[in-house]
Amino acid sequence: MNTRSKPKQFLELHGKPIIIYTLEHFQNHPLVGGIVVVCVEGWIETLRKLLKDYGISKVRSVVPGGATGHDSIYLGLNDMKAFACPDDIVLIHDGVRPLITSELITQNIQTAKMLGNAITVEGVRESVVRSSNGAKIDDVPPRDDMYIAKAPQTFFFRDIFSAYQRGQEDGFKSIDSAHLCHKYGIPLHMVKSTQNNMKITDPADYYILRALYDAMENEQIWGL
Repeated sequence: MNTRSKPKQFLELHGKPIIIYTLEHFQNHPLVGGIVVVCVEGWIETLRKLLKDYGISKVRSVVPGGATGHDSIYLGLNDMKAFACPDDIVLIHDGVRPLITSELITQNIQTAKMLGNAITVEGVRESVVRSSNGAKIDDVPPRDDMYIAKAPQTFFFRDIFSAYQRGQEDGFKSIDSAHLCHKYGIPLHMVKSTQNNMKITDPADYYILRALYDAMENEQIWGL
């Protein structure tokens, strides 16, 4: 994103930081009992003030992040040892992915309870090619078989914490939790994502997010 003044999760949309939009989905969900936020270390006090200002009361702790996304998730899970039970369901989500819904959270929880985990996915809209050297195309998989892994990604606490502990011991850094579990042979189960479940990565994403929120607000006002 190349925002010099603040991390992208603290960028504001209509006067409210993106991280608060995201947290409100979990704050307001009846099946979510507690939240751990992994935060850029220099912004922890800012976040704590925002949590108070916006009434985000389910946050149990705010943990400094690590050097990578993998490290940050591990640090968050490690903090949960103080209060999480082995059979608790854990949803791992991106702070800059604010367009999830209550229904998607519920589907993740229900699927994880039934099948052991739930990975939110979205079907690809264009053909995918695979290349081992970045020059020659090795494979063009059937589009109908291809999905993009998104978030939330949902697990029993005992399973996902064990996988991250193993990753730490092996020195393996995963792209996301689904990647880690696949590495260690854990069968994974899909939940189809709701529309527009985008991650704010670059400036264009921010402007798309703003347009989508404006459109949703107009629907509420005009009943479209």
